[in-house]
Amino acid sequence: MIGNLFNQLGKFLYETIQTVVVFLSIFAFVYYLAVQPHQIQGDSMLPNFVNNEYILTDKISYRLNDPTRGDVIVFKAPNNPRRDYIKRVIALPGETVLLQENQMFVGGKALPENYLDPEEKINGGAFLGEKTEITLKPGEYFVMGDNRDRSQDSRTWGPITKDKIIGRVFFRYWPPKSMGQVHAADY
Repeated sequence: MIGNLFNQLGKFLYETIQTVVVFLSIFAFVYYLAVQPHQIQGDSMLPNFVNNEYILTDKISYRLNDPTRGDVIVFKAPNNPRRDYIKRVIALPGETVLLQENQMFVGGKALPENYLDPEEKINGGAFLGEKTEITLKPGEYFVMGDNRDRSQDSRTWGPITKDKIIGRVFFRYWPPKSMGQVHAADY
């Protein structure tokens, strides 16, 4: 009888451990290869993303396709690779970028940015100053925060490369009142 009890206990422990291992394997696959949660930290993406909101980042899309203008992305911070930043893709590899009279120009055309506060002031930075035109190299992306006055972005430290991009923001899940799909800007 005691031997049978130990057999049943052993079988139960084995099945429990097997279930836990399968669950952790699935979790690790999803977390490291497919989807990663991130928390918004700071005001650089106001009014579209608020401090302490939680988002999900799709880590697969950019393995199959390149980022597009208007995508909201998460990437390794150029000045601290242990931090992740969230910004919007403004210009793509090979395109020219110009900041002139509070307006961004890409490829010589004014960029319609209806997701910005109309009162938003766009200043230049150490990399891209007022009336300075730059051309992106292959594999480079010019990214900016939606709150241009409070964002350190490509105007300050230059373009980012695709290998630094973690993924595309596709869903906001906290707070519940803001829950929903995140769409790229229409240009």
